[in-house]
Amino acid sequence: MSERKNDAALPTQHFYTPRKAAEGLGSARSGTAAHWAMTVSAVALAILTPLVIGLTGSAIGLEQPDVIGLIGRPGPAILLGLFIVVGMIHWIRGTRILIDDYMRGLARTWTLIAVQIVGWAVMAAGIYALARMALIGIVV
Repeated sequence: MSERKNDAALPTQHFYTPRKAAEGLGSARSGTAAHWAMTVSAVALAILTPLVIGLTGSAIGLEQPDVIGLIGRPGPAILLGLFIVVGMIHWIRGTRILIDDYMRGLARTWTLIAVQIVGWAVMAAGIYALARMALIGIVV
């Protein structure tokens, strides 16, 4: 009778079906969710971008008070706010994917921190500028 003295040294095998391996989690357990988030924000930007371009085109040639009056209306203000927020969140997520794919070590960590800071700072500055323009008629 042979006894196994060191069962812990034997490799443990896990058998996964292809469906189980690809069941919506990805290798990092969040790949599918990140992909869908990027897809949804890309579709939102595909809808918002032509609208923002049209709004910007309609403001070309207007005097400053007229532009402020245009942005002071709820529709254009909400459109620009959505464009700023969705665009910057999409940019932050997209650059995160690029950094994760192509950088390693401490440089990756510091670059991720910098991207987060820049992205949120640009978003805050854009929303602040939009709020100032949209609310200037109320303050005066």
